[in-house]
Amino acid sequence: MVKQSLTSLRLALIPRMLLKGLIRAYQLSFSLILGRFCRHLPSCSEFTMEAVERHGAWAGGFMGLARICRCRPGGTDGLDFVPEYLPPDARWFRPWRYGRWASTNPTPVRQCEGVKPDSPLSP
Repeated sequence: MVKQSLTSLRLALIPRMLLKGLIRAYQLSFSLILGRFCRHLPSCSEFTMEAVERHGAWAGGFMGLARICRCRPGGTDGLDFVPEYLPPDARWFRPWRYGRWASTNPTPVRQCEGVKPDSPLSP
């Protein structure tokens, strides 16, 4: 029983390892030759690598694809991190729901330490 579950776990990790290997090959070949001109931080390949590590090959791959589609002239730029949790409406048969296709991480709201959120002076 335990031997069978270990075997199935190893088989489940094969797509993840293959995709991470392809990303690493890109980082060591084309990315070095063409230069690093990503509009986001972390770069698109680093984002995809982290998404695959955190969420697996299927969900992480679609997150990376969405990020690469946004990294173009006229696209988004800035800080964009891999979400800790999958979107609640994402399912394996609707993989386009895994990625953010139009925006980056929301900009954090900065508040003055001296003003409380419910005071009349807050914006």
